[in-house]
Amino acid sequence: MIDTDKKVRVLVAKPGLDGHDRGAKVIASAFRDAGFEVIYTGLHQTPEMIATAAVQEDVDVVAMSVLSGAHMTLFPRVKKLLDEAGAEGVLLTGGGIIPEDDARALEEQGVGKLFGPGTPTTAAIGYIREWFAAKERA
Repeated sequence: MIDTDKKVRVLVAKPGLDGHDRGAKVIASAFRDAGFEVIYTGLHQTPEMIATAAVQEDVDVVAMSVLSGAHMTLFPRVKKLLDEAGAEGVLLTGGGIIPEDDARALEEQGVGKLFGPGTPTTAAIGYIREWFAAKERA
């Protein structure tokens, strides 16, 4: 039976040295407005810090904002750390400046859908809601 009162718990993370956090703050706010429980890590998080926070906060989703060009390193590293911590059921998704070929390669490695600049927040919200509903049905 699906617990219809269970809220989606999302960790919004900003890895690396990139200090541009406006997008992360906008999506965190949109997620809250959509009824998700949101934990925002703040700037300059390491993959280890993100994975640890995800496990400690018992989140359903990790949403990373990567604008630095290090997406091919950061997403796989966080995915590996989550899996090693027993959190392989956590959806790793996010957005940033990520070429389509790289997004496809990351999805093949188990990373969820990635969203580029200008994507409406409703697209990410809808994606997470659909993923969560499918997870709860399973």
